[in-house]
Amino acid sequence: MNISGDFHVHSQFCPHGTSDRMEAYVKQAIESGLTHLTFTEHAPLPADFSDPAPSKDSSMPAESVKTYLEKARHLKKKYHDKLVIQVGLEVDYIAGFEKETCRLLEKWGPLIDDAILSVHMLRSPVGKFVCLDYSAEEFAAIVSLFGSVDAVYQAYYRTLLHAITSDLGRFKPKRLGHITLVEKFKKTFPPARIFEQEILEILSLMAENGMELDINTAGLYKEYCQSIYPPERFIRQAYELGIPLVPGSDSHQAAQIARGFGNLPDLQYALPQGI
Repeated sequence: MNISGDFHVHSQFCPHGTSDRMEAYVKQAIESGLTHLTFTEHAPLPADFSDPAPSKDSSMPAESVKTYLEKARHLKKKYHDKLVIQVGLEVDYIAGFEKETCRLLEKWGPLIDDAILSVHMLRSPVGKFVCLDYSAEEFAAIVSLFGSVDAVYQAYYRTLLHAITSDLGRFKPKRLGHITLVEKFKKTFPPARIFEQEILEILSLMAENGMELDINTAGLYKEYCQSIYPPERFIRQAYELGIPLVPGSDSHQAAQIARGFGNLPDLQYALPQGI
């Protein structure tokens, strides 16, 4: 297997992560035998968007971005002979906030190397936004709001389709994050049917638009999921479609770097195209 790096990594700038310093992630990557590491901290949410997570901790504060980028650049220089370090953002696609997201990308895009576009927030049938992956208890409330588990899944995959085709400007991320994140609580809240066609439609549209796929091992370690985002059969389908497969642990602490990579199918994995 040709996995050379971990390309979905958080840091101490993530409010719902740990206090592990960025250098600890770098050292862990080197010890793990990796040659590449990309920090992809949660980008600030639009200023006029209210974080729907109960703890209001979904993203890095806007005032922290400059320091985050500076620390990453320092580590790039310090470890340049041991590890290729890139710095990027995980950007939320929020339906109806495309212009605001585009402005954010115009501001920070020139200063970063890479980015991931992810869906964590869904607009509910009553108009309020919800945070999809906060907790099993919160997911139960979301199911009640939408009317069924299947309705939540449908809304999630529909939102992903919009994310792929959305106009977010010249710095729009080329990689789509954890495309089956809605399955995080599937062992407690199983859908009534398999959403295979929806996922295949997403992969087909990704291929048409030249996007990369985040092969995200975090789901393996979620109590109510225990599978890769997306599951192996869809990783193989993406590979057949020619979609670049970019592995990421979605680490929120240094010890999680490259976690679960040994569980990935033996395929050709890619380096990110960059922003």
